[in-house]
Amino acid sequence: MPLEGVVPEHWRAAVADDKGRVERIPYELCVLVAPRDAAVRRREIWVVRANRYPEDDLPADFEDNRDVHYAALGQPQDAGEFIAALQGKLRTSLDRFEWAVAEGTTGGVAIVKKHGEPWIRVSPPGEQEEPESLVAIKGEIERRWGTIDLLDILKYAAFDTNFIAEASSVATEEMLSKDVLRRRRLLVVFGLGTNMGIKRVAVTGRHGESEATLRRVRHLFDNRANMRAALRQLVEATFAVRDEMWWGTGPACASESRKFAAWSSNLMTEWHQRYRGPSVMIYWRVERKSVCIYSQMKSCSASEVASMIEGVLRHCTDMVVDRQYTDTHGASIVGFAFAHMLDFKLMPRLKNIGSAKLYRPAAGEDDNWPNLGPVLSTRTID
Repeated sequence: MPLEGVVPEHWRAAVADDKGRVERIPYELCVLVAPRDAAVRRREIWVVRANRYPEDDLPADFEDNRDVHYAALGQPQDAGEFIAALQGKLRTSLDRFEWAVAEGTTGGVAIVKKHGEPWIRVSPPGEQEEPESLVAIKGEIERRWGTIDLLDILKYAAFDTNFIAEASSVATEEMLSKDVLRRRRLLVVFGLGTNMGIKRVAVTGRHGESEATLRRVRHLFDNRANMRAALRQLVEATFAVRDEMWWGTGPACASESRKFAAWSSNLMTEWHQRYRGPSVMIYWRVERKSVCIYSQMKSCSASEVASMIEGVLRHCTDMVVDRQYTDTHGASIVGFAFAHMLDFKLMPRLKNIGSAKLYRPAAGEDDNWPNLGPVLSTRTID
């Protein structure tokens, strides 16, 4: 049995005896671990034309044009230079935090003791009063326009952006007029987007469309490609008409997963261990002014970090995300590493911030942070 490249050195004693005989169970474990490291971590193994690990993701000219790819990432080719720069940033951040703790300007962040152990305490900010100008603006909008129907907003958005036209039918021929098709598609999108359902939309309202006609349009036009194209056109049009004087700038996003109950007979349904029930998980990505730029279905057991990174790289708009807010499940050490390499700030809401440790940039340094000494770890990042 081949041992080189399959069985690690520290496993040899457990796998093979002095006579070279191989134990089956530990050897099978090593065989399973080796492809996992090669395929998932180093991408040395993949399935041709597979959707999960596509061959196109591997740059064919990486070795010949290494400088071009590193320049696109904005990273140096020398590993020592990269590590030195990263250590410098960490030292600067710790110095600033130490100074802020000493001056009491951390905005409610303090280092205290809990059960005899160091603890980072983060006090929640106080409730802010609503500005008088905002109250006046809301009152004037309600006086002028009152309550606007959500279907009317969707209709006006379709007239202004024509995002409904960004669709192609899966049928070979379509005889419907543009006005009829636009009306039916708006009703279908409204029913799906509000979770009202096509049947309820068909039996309510005075639009003259039956459930059968709406379901036909749903099956012919509303696939994932068409919906993503419509979403992109609508979002880009929204960004284009925003006045920076009123809306401000800053391409920041927040991401979160949400559980949707589903029938157990659905092929996409999975059992969620935390929520205890059959469901599907949808991972949302919303920019700072409440516009959804990307959504995807994820496995109930998969880490949210991968979904977070995929949304940053493959969202369907021209927006360049520079800050990414997420919860504890959407952040990890690997997630912070990719965020640094891809040049965006990962800013999670850490549930266990109290027991977190601050790492020194390198081992062996003097303890020159008097206010942070108890919570600093001697672990190196080399």
